[in-house]
Amino acid sequence: MRVNKKYSCLPAEEKGIHIINIRAIEDIGYDQHESTILNSLSKNPDADCKYGLYFRDGKRKVDYILVYHYKKSSAGKTLARRAQQNDSSVRSTKQDQPLPGKGVHLEMGESEPHMDYHEDDKRFRREEYEGNLVEAGLELERDEDTKIHGIGFVKIHAPWNVLCREAEFLKLKMPTKKMYQINQTHGLLKKINSVIQKITEPIQPKVAEHKPQTVKRLSYPFSREKQHLFDLSDKDSFFDSKTRSTIVYEILKRTTCTKAKYSMGITSLLANGVYSAAYPLHDGDYEGENVEPNDRKLLCEEWASYGVFYKYQPIDLVRKYFGEKIGLYFAWLGVYTQMLIPASVVGIIVFLYGCATVDENIPSMEMCDQRNNITMCPLCDRTCSYWKMSSACATARASHLFDNPATVFFSVFMALWAATFMEHWKRKQMRLNYRWDLTGFEEEEDHPRAEYEAKVLEKSLRKEHKHKETDKEKLTWKDRFPAYLTNFVGIIFMVGLTFAIVFGVIIYRISTAAALAISSTPSGRSSVRVTVTATAVIINLVVIIILDEVYGCIARWLTQIEVPKTDKNFEERLIFKAFLLKFVNAYTPIFYVAFFKGRFVGRPGDYVYIFHSFRMEECAPGGCLMELCIQLSIIMLGKQLIQNNLFEIGIPKMKKFIRYLKLKRRRSLDHEEHMKKKQRYEVDYNLEPFAGLTPEYMEMIIQFGFVTLFVASFPLAPLFALLNNIIEIRLDAKKFVTELRRPVAVRAKDIGIWYNILRGIGKLAVIINAFVISFTSDFIPRLVYLYMYSENGTMHGFVNHTLSSFNVSDFQAGTAPNDPLDLGYEVQICRYKDYREPPWSENKYDISKDFWAVLAARLAFVIVFQNLVMFMSDFVDWIIPDIPKDISQQIHKEKVLMVEVFMREEQGKLHMLETWKDKDKRKGENCNNHSPRLSRSHSGSLSSCHSYPLEV
Repeated sequence: MRVNKKYSCLPAEEKGIHIINIRAIEDIGYDQHESTILNSLSKNPDADCKYGLYFRDGKRKVDYILVYHYKKSSAGKTLARRAQQNDSSVRSTKQDQPLPGKGVHLEMGESEPHMDYHEDDKRFRREEYEGNLVEAGLELERDEDTKIHGIGFVKIHAPWNVLCREAEFLKLKMPTKKMYQINQTHGLLKKINSVIQKITEPIQPKVAEHKPQTVKRLSYPFSREKQHLFDLSDKDSFFDSKTRSTIVYEILKRTTCTKAKYSMGITSLLANGVYSAAYPLHDGDYEGENVEPNDRKLLCEEWASYGVFYKYQPIDLVRKYFGEKIGLYFAWLGVYTQMLIPASVVGIIVFLYGCATVDENIPSMEMCDQRNNITMCPLCDRTCSYWKMSSACATARASHLFDNPATVFFSVFMALWAATFMEHWKRKQMRLNYRWDLTGFEEEEDHPRAEYEAKVLEKSLRKEHKHKETDKEKLTWKDRFPAYLTNFVGIIFMVGLTFAIVFGVIIYRISTAAALAISSTPSGRSSVRVTVTATAVIINLVVIIILDEVYGCIARWLTQIEVPKTDKNFEERLIFKAFLLKFVNAYTPIFYVAFFKGRFVGRPGDYVYIFHSFRMEECAPGGCLMELCIQLSIIMLGKQLIQNNLFEIGIPKMKKFIRYLKLKRRRSLDHEEHMKKKQRYEVDYNLEPFAGLTPEYMEMIIQFGFVTLFVASFPLAPLFALLNNIIEIRLDAKKFVTELRRPVAVRAKDIGIWYNILRGIGKLAVIINAFVISFTSDFIPRLVYLYMYSENGTMHGFVNHTLSSFNVSDFQAGTAPNDPLDLGYEVQICRYKDYREPPWSENKYDISKDFWAVLAARLAFVIVFQNLVMFMSDFVDWIIPDIPKDISQQIHKEKVLMVEVFMREEQGKLHMLETWKDKDKRKGENCNNHSPRLSRSHSGSLSSCHSYPLEV
């Protein structure tokens, strides 16, 4: 077999390597090249390959890794030793191997029982698939002599001609030789920018990619015909590791294995267990004494460290290492966190305003004044007695911290903040698209998923069995109808389950309040409301965290049975289902407290009962806003602390520890393997696989809902979100750099469907805050009292105005308090919070005119607030351009410069053509100077003389 000249300097007999050359397909415009598969049998890894980052020759870089399981036996080791000792046996083995590893298994089969059918089938598929990869131009090297028992690795390298071919197919924009000056600000703006740069210099990351650029290379989609436009002085670094792995992954997805009667790409092979993993390598180690400088180490120091929490993120370096899609996520997270700073400052000011004015709040002062001697009706039947309103003084004072006129302003501010945030992100996104050469990038349709191909095969086989002639099949809505029906029923059931759990917590609150009211101790009776509220919220939190994980798995299962065609369709459908279920799960308890609690209570003597025994719970005298604030704060903080932080830290650590124990058990089986140094691909194999960005986005979107939807009840929500995100950025960064395998870089120009979800939440927040202010808080009743009923234009008498009277003789039989003298005197009239006619009226206990006046004011406020804030948000959206002016100018400048480059190239070609014509003319004149006989006898020579320039 002919040996490739490029590697002929490495004798196979000396290195213990089997070299097999398979001729690759001929590329357009290129000579045919030969690729090699190196089947390594050497036990000691060569230091020149930098422990797995390069092939054995130390020259070709490993761009991708395929991992597979195999049955390792003593015969395999014996064969390896025999191959190293006997040159002739090596040659014979090489000749018998049409694909890597095949000869080893055949020789093993002679001395050992034949392996099971499934193992043989997987091996044959691997051989065919790897042979097809070689035909596609890739170079492979197998390594089964690893430290991990029973695991084999296939290292993949893409040579230069393959990189060029695929870069042209993918239309990758690459930097050309042409450089141009970026437009700089002048005058006052230049001075302001220089001052800002000096001030922010300590918080800038110390990476070269983060420094402000003054010049930029002109980028153009790579073309093999126009290679002279690009700077190819250093071909090794022209395509960085991120781009190389992307190109190899595209080839892996496109290359198929036709065994088992249908084509199988890498996704199908992974799904069927032919390969157990496929991933690109990290650039190297990120910690240690003698670690060579690399991007991963730099990211760990300047980004994935809690010590640099105050610094900006090196987004350009993140994009360079992980790709545009992950870079956009962290850029969005950084913009969101920055925008939370002004929201947090305003929220703190609103909270401090409530603290400063709590002693001047007349309604809470009236409630705390024991001289008013307001006796309230019992909170439950029989066991509860009458109580003084002054006993709820603390709750009333605390409610003012969040229920004051400043919260209305804060709601309007947060609605405008959400609109400004979305516009700011769009502008930031355009800047990143320009910097990352994504302008004009359009996503193409992705390759079909493995499950889709399997479903189509199943359908085609059924039709082939019936009709024997089938066209190319695809799944229709009829094929997916059972899955759609299952999705609909499943989602309805999950939503119903959430409502049922919330209803169960309501029953718990009511029953617990009644049980604690029987307590003989006064302290127990006085803390009933606080105890019930706190315990119920904790139960809600635990249920929400558990159901979040359950709903995530159910959403993925429901999406899988739909069998979406591409990964993009799968991701969008999964996001929609997961967001719907998690949104309902997280916000249903909050919606109940905000809009339903205390609305369907009834009145003394005619209460509404659940199961004919439990009275519906009422709001506190100061309103439900304080309880809404408690509910929101505990759920938000609990989810962030437990689910987002502890789970993200604890679960990966636990998985890593379990993998460590398994590997330790395997190492104890083979002492020789334990003594070897780990290769890079072995270390990365032990890391956690990348599961996508959906969980990362989801937790931030749910948090965005907490910050915007009910911000009128909890002005400190932006502050807690800011503190969480400062930790979250570094936590996610550390996870990506140190805990996860390196993901395949994916090009993307935006954050996709998440932007639409954010816009929807922003619009919904305006409506919800309008209803919270008008129906949950006492803001509207206070305004109505102040301008319609107040005698002296103050809030004096407001508490008495909101309370109705009830004659205790009108209690239903068996519902009156067992101890009517608990307060020390006999009660004739008790008060309850509602707008109803007094018992001495002709229409006693009917809804009064005051109720309708307040209801009309509430509805009017909702309409005015919603339309005003929506108009202001749309105005902000309209007044801020999506594309910054300087970026649009730079994009236009790039187009003009590119036209100039091509015009110069065209002029050069015309000049060269004219030169050739002049030469042709001079040669023609020389030919005419010969004799006519010579001209006639040499007509063929003359013809060839004229045609020569055209052939050139």
